[in-house]
Amino acid sequence: MKRLFVFLFLSLSAALYAQDKTLRLDYIFYGDADHAGIALSELRSLDGWAGRRSHMDELPLKGNGQVTVRDESGNVLYRTSFSSLFQEWQTTEEATRTSRSFENVFLVPMPEAKATVTVELFDPHARVTASFTHPVDPSDILIRPANCTAASRDLMINGSINECIDVLIVAEGYTPGEMETFYKDARAAMEAILSHEPFKAMKDRFNFRAAGLVSSESGVSIPGRGIWKDTPLHSHFNTFYTDRYLTTLHVKDLHDAIAGIPYEHIIILANTDYYGGGGIYNSYTLTTAHHGQFKPVVVHEFGHSFGGLADEYFYDDQFGDYYPSDTEPWEQNLTTKVDFSSKWEDMVGTDGVGVHEGGGYKSKGVWRGCEDCRMKTNTAAGFCPVCQRALERLIRFYTD
Repeated sequence: MKRLFVFLFLSLSAALYAQDKTLRLDYIFYGDADHAGIALSELRSLDGWAGRRSHMDELPLKGNGQVTVRDESGNVLYRTSFSSLFQEWQTTEEATRTSRSFENVFLVPMPEAKATVTVELFDPHARVTASFTHPVDPSDILIRPANCTAASRDLMINGSINECIDVLIVAEGYTPGEMETFYKDARAAMEAILSHEPFKAMKDRFNFRAAGLVSSESGVSIPGRGIWKDTPLHSHFNTFYTDRYLTTLHVKDLHDAIAGIPYEHIIILANTDYYGGGGIYNSYTLTTAHHGQFKPVVVHEFGHSFGGLADEYFYDDQFGDYYPSDTEPWEQNLTTKVDFSSKWEDMVGTDGVGVHEGGGYKSKGVWRGCEDCRMKTNTAAGFCPVCQRALERLIRFYTD
């Protein structure tokens, strides 16, 4: 039986790695507060595969959505999870009175033979709201190769793309004359992340590169102030009419611009001193680069996009409920006590870990592990022990 398992594992791995290529999946998520749909936009191919090469058929976290690649026999070749701006938008008041569509891009290993891909979306109760399955034939002549035009610079390389987690820091709103400022900002962002545990102790498992996308205008758009800029990624503040929420809806443009540079996780630096940012699990971090709180904010947002950690602060001003009382959050740093044993119950009483009410934008009914944390405030010393353990587990999942 052991030999059969090893043979099956090697066969599935060969089906993924024989071509050493990446399949880029471009989708449109669409709908309103009560309905969700998924449509395939385009398939692209890239040379090389910068993603993980172990735990291929396992999920790093449950996420708000999942992508599963299967061979023709139904064997799982690869799985990953994600969150999306579309699903967040579904919880806003605007979603109750109109429909919208959002771009989404996912990278998976290119299968050697015909396969199927399934994308699923979940609501805050962990119920499937949309499921879409489509075939993929790696010999399809309409899978268009993606060509890179961006310049890149190595910031820290600890190994090959097969060995390390590859993080790409991308310029947004930097003109040609400001490009050296961007590379300085990119290094500052990397150093800020690596100054926090567990990244500090495990930095040899990461590669960092910087992509200097050139902008025709300096700065980024701030609609609330009537400021619109022509930038490569068309990012802007006031996402969902929230002043400090900085995102881009043009994720296809993002991935087009950095195609050919090895990357798994993306950090976008906006050339502005206006406060704000955003982080979407397994999509991107986007944060202002020149505000005084730049360093703690970029670390916080990377906690979202890389680690799938939830916000631990609360204002009780959200239109929708992200964390209903009947469902245990998939994020590892919050609990509704529906399934607390799967979280940090074993850590309570050690290193200041407890059960503190308030988190996930709610003062009641959601609990966090520590009084303060990088996922709660910019003044915290770092990630709390609960978040540190969650991040370490994820780093090991990708690299062990």
